[in-house]
Amino acid sequence: MTPRLDPIIHAPTRLQIVSLLAAAEEAEFAFVRDNLDISDSVLSKHAGALEAAGYVKIRKGYVGKRPRTWFSLTSEGRRAYRNHVAALQAIIAQSGLSVLPN
Repeated sequence: MTPRLDPIIHAPTRLQIVSLLAAAEEAEFAFVRDNLDISDSVLSKHAGALEAAGYVKIRKGYVGKRPRTWFSLTSEGRRAYRNHVAALQAIIAQSGLSVLPN
């Protein structure tokens, strides 16, 4: 079966979120926001969509007296990300390029 692009992950901001989370067990809200240079509201909206799809787990807690939010990819989210990347690689391979030029 040929891998297909995942419409949930395909949105650029969601792809960036999932890609960042794929490199870690868990990431704190501010870390994700700052690394992607997006607003709190944009991150909240996209993280909520990823959570609704079952791709991201959102955990809330406290550090001292300060509320914090952490994100992690679920096993379903990791699988969806791998499949999405495979689909992107298949599309790129059709052009005959193995690495994008500078």
